[in-house]
Amino acid sequence: MGRTERQREIARRRKRKVGLTKLRTKFAACRNEGEKAEILAKARRMSPFIQFE
Repeated sequence: MGRTERQREIARRRKRKVGLTKLRTKFAACRNEGEKAEILAKARRMSPFIQFE
């Protein structure tokens, strides 16, 4: 039996949270503005209204 829509939604949220946490740590470690812009673009694809810094 497959997952219900609610379970899929919860799984998507959990995956997004983990991914954004990883991107936040990479963003904080970056010193180059080009790398920061690249990481921010990836984060925006996952969550359009994300704010770093």
